[in-house]
This record gives sequence, C-alpha cells and structure tokens, in this order.
Amino acid sequence: MVNKTKINMMFKSMKTGVLAAILISTAIVANAQKKVSEGTITYKMDYTLTADQAGMEAQLPTESKVKFSGQMSKIEMEQGPATITVISDFVTHNGLVLIDVPVAQMQFAVKQGKAEYEKAVAAAPKFSDFTATGEKQVIATYNAEKYTYKDDKGGNYELWTTTDLELPKGLAGEEFKDIKGTLVKFTRVQNGIKTTMTLKAIAEGKTGPFSLDVPSGYEVKTMEEIMAMQGGGE
Repeated sequence: MVNKTKINMMFKSMKTGVLAAILISTAIVANAQKKVSEGTITYKMDYTLTADQAGMEAQLPTESKVKFSGQMSKIEMEQGPATITVISDFVTHNGLVLIDVPVAQMQFAVKQGKAEYEKAVAAAPKFSDFTATGEKQVIATYNAEKYTYKDDKGGNYELWTTTDLELPKGLAGEEFKDIKGTLVKFTRVQNGIKTTMTLKAIAEGKTGPFSLDVPSGYEVKTMEEIMAMQGGGE
C-alpha cells in the first residue's frame, strides 16, 4: 500500500525543488581580472518569503553548487527523493531539466528554449537605477563594492560586485548586464521567490562538457505538465 499523503508531499517537494534549481542555474555573473572559464561556484542562499510562501523555506536549499564550462552551466540538487539536474546554455538560452525519482521509478526531461526563456524574463521584476555607493567589503576573499538598485514593483535591493574576478560573460542572464564586475552577493526574484545569493567559494577545474540531449530512458514533458502532476495510489 502506498500512502497517498506521502506521495503528494513528495511531488510538492519535487516541484519546489525544480523551481529552485532553475533559479540557481541562472545565478552567476561576469567581467573582471582573474579569469575562470571552467569550475564550480558555491553560493549560500537566504530567502525572504511572503505570507503565502510560509513553510516553503524548509523545502528550499541553503547552499548551491553551480558547475560551469564555457557557455554552459550545470547544477544538481537533491530534493526529497528526487534528483534534479538543470543544464543551461546561457548564450543561446536553451536548457534541459532532468528529474529522477528512483523510489517512484520516474525519470522526466523538460526541454527549455528561447520561448521559455523570454517568458521567464517577461514575468520577472525589471531592475534599474544601479548606483555605486563607494562602500567596500571583502566577500569570499574578493574586494567588493556595494551597489543599490530597485525593481519596477517598488522593491529596493543591494548587491556587492568585485573586479578581482572574471567569469564567462552572460552567465547571469540579462538583469545585471549593466553592472561592472562579478557579483559576489545579490538578490533576485524568480517564480515569486526572493533569494539572496552570497558567494562562498570558486574552485577552478574541469567540469564539462555538458550536453542538452535527453538521456535514454527519460520521458519528455513540458514544465506545465510537471507542475500539474499529483501523487497517486492508495
């Protein structure tokens, strides 16, 4: 007998993890001195949740590791019984989400192209008024400067950027393209979740190559189909 409540909770946790993994996969930026073209970035993650999101924090990761190689990035995270992998090409904006749930004998693949990317950009807050404050701080051994900025919803933010480091250009997407240097601490909002990312470490080393081909055995679905899934059984 399969406990339906436990299965439903598993699917809810898995779907939250998918959204978090996609958020993390676009969480880096570039332009500076020490150039790193391949390696792994570790971030600390803190969340500011609304009343409607209360209780989600326990399902969200407190740390993430993002592997990158050239114009590709890859993250893997455990979310309950599911392993979620997101592979992204941050130049062409194509991507692949792989969901593996061994306990339920399920493997799903979600292809993401330019249309999905543009839909996500259109729904995200628009940032503007990036202003250097002159305030300095060392974050993860890098000399950083504080900027303030705001969004089109009335929200105010701050970020810290360094010119001690250069990562592959375009790794972070469009919202921080006007910032000089590499972000070491910043806040972004995606899928309604407000997340502050703080750099912990960068390790150089071979991580690729990464592929956007769907592996054998994975069932291809849309993200809408994944989000609509419910657990079953009695």
